[in-house]
Amino acid sequence: MSKQLLDGAPAPLTGTALVLGTVSLSLATFMNVLDSSIANVSLPAIAGDLGVSPGQGTWVITSFGIANAISVPLTGWLTQRFGAVRLFTMSVLLFVLASWLCGFASSLEMLVAFRVVQGLVAGPMIPLSQTLLLSSYPRAKAGTALALWGVTTLVAPVAGPLLGGWITDNVSWPWIFYINVPIGLAAAAVTWGIYRHRETPRRKLPIDTVGLGLLVVWVSSLQLMLDKGKELDWFSSPQIVLLAVVAVVAFAVFIVWELTDAHPVVDLRLFKGRNFAFGALALSVAYGLFFGNVVLMPLWLQQWMGYTATTAGMALAPVGIFAILLSPLVGRKVAVWDPRRMATGAFIVFALVLWMRSQFTVQTDLTHVLIPTLIQGAAMAFFFIPLTTLTLSGLSPERMPAAAGLSNFARITAGAMGTSIATTLWDDRAALHHAHLTEPLSAGQGVFANALATLQSAGMSTQQALAHVNRMIDQQAYTRAADDIFYGSALLFLLLIGLIWFTKRPPRLGGATADAGGAH
Repeated sequence: MSKQLLDGAPAPLTGTALVLGTVSLSLATFMNVLDSSIANVSLPAIAGDLGVSPGQGTWVITSFGIANAISVPLTGWLTQRFGAVRLFTMSVLLFVLASWLCGFASSLEMLVAFRVVQGLVAGPMIPLSQTLLLSSYPRAKAGTALALWGVTTLVAPVAGPLLGGWITDNVSWPWIFYINVPIGLAAAAVTWGIYRHRETPRRKLPIDTVGLGLLVVWVSSLQLMLDKGKELDWFSSPQIVLLAVVAVVAFAVFIVWELTDAHPVVDLRLFKGRNFAFGALALSVAYGLFFGNVVLMPLWLQQWMGYTATTAGMALAPVGIFAILLSPLVGRKVAVWDPRRMATGAFIVFALVLWMRSQFTVQTDLTHVLIPTLIQGAAMAFFFIPLTTLTLSGLSPERMPAAAGLSNFARITAGAMGTSIATTLWDDRAALHHAHLTEPLSAGQGVFANALATLQSAGMSTQQALAHVNRMIDQQAYTRAADDIFYGSALLFLLLIGLIWFTKRPPRLGGATADAGGAH
């Protein structure tokens, strides 16, 4: 395991060590990604137990997201300071401790504080798991490593709501945090046992306090704006306007400072590389579109199609089938086939899936919901791995943690923006469709009068009949609004294909993924 190659980096792992190392890193990633979505369906139970409103309860999600977004781009600097293996193991152990404390929280303030800690220590885990996993495999098989890593990031967001709902309904909400304890302890123990002899070089660097402060300010302002925008009616709220101004100004100063500082806390010079710049941009925008639609689907199913949280989760679960089956194939072939063609195919399939969803009506049954969901799994397998390969190709080993952290930060931020934009547009388009649907209706005349008469003859009062008709109109309006977003997203996926082709094709047989792997 400590055998060295000529370039001084540790040799790839083999046998049992490789299997255990892959499992432990994947488990840690799964736990991290799962935790960002598992609490969503438990919010009503958490808010009720802690005696706060559902609106206040959303701080459980917001606090984790803000802290996580701040710490992810710091991965490169922290890795150089502490070493990749030591930093990853510390992050996992602190994540376990924070999870345990979250379960014991007796007030919203305590829970939010522990969620902030959890988000901060979670930041380096995903990019470092990616880096360490790539270092474990031979250069020609780095695509397989990315595939195995990608499966965990694809399955966890689907499993999160299902698992969270089941635990909340059948046990109690603190257990959505307690389940991290055995998983995290096992992952940390195995990782340290296998990788402690493969530590990356460390060097003491000065702390870029100005850059760190600016990062905290603009990321916090942006995340708060995105999380609270819909609730406060966006830019009609002085609070949202202030947050937007602070985010833009702090971001502009942050860019200038980081590009001119000798030891920047975030290495923005990575964007000078064509593949990193266009690869990260394509990956982020596509992930924002993907995640916005992932959030929208269960909302539509639960609010307007009569699905429960569990059945909505089951309706979306098949997305993991083809993703899991095809990821190993993609991992093997990404170093042989052109990853730009693979990503292009994924975007075309995403567009097809979203076009199919844009045909949904209030009569759409479960079978027709499942078909595009099943197909989408194939697109997901050909989406993450080739784009990650393109983004990280040509980078030196010492820049890998910083690049993985920065690209993951851009992806996470785009996901938050995609969610806010999708849900806001959904409400706006629904209001427009509602107005169009009610325009031809006249009180006491035509279809409207007949419908009211029928409902009243069934025993409803006038108010109950009007409420029922309004509910039916809203169902149509929100379904049409969802169709609009699905259709628009399909078109945007087709337009995004152009970004992929601004990247250069990595050399065959591991050129891209080998360089991405770095620490061999």
